[in-house]
Amino acid sequence: QVQLVESGGGVVQPGGSLRLSCTASGHTFSPYTVAWFRQPPGKEREFVAAVWSSGLNTYYGDSVKGRFTISRDNVKNTLYLQMNSLKPDDTAVYYCASRLRGADFRRPGQYDYWGQGTQVNVSS
Repeated sequence: QVQLVESGGGVVQPGGSLRLSCTASGHTFSPYTVAWFRQPPGKEREFVAAVWSSGLNTYYGDSVKGRFTISRDNVKNTLYLQMNSLKPDDTAVYYCASRLRGADFRRPGQYDYWGQGTQVNVSS
């Protein structure tokens, strides 16, 4: 059974940093494209960042470019999201997701597996 478990969320002041982790189990992690999505209160789930199986190719949503960094450790079966210069607009539930193949990687419907989410609150 495939499981993705996020951790690292919390409350942080504007301008602060957090690092999220997502640990995978139940499948061979390395071939999968993995991504972070987020869902702000009252809004739809949106793409944050994705990384291809090798870890060499990364893609970011426009609102987080230059502030967030996605990375993966295929030995530890873990995905990371380093979030710097956080803003109140970054407040959301953050989800990790994985897929073996598919179409537009920015669309939530193209992913096969999801974690339960971790809450990030950016507030003074």
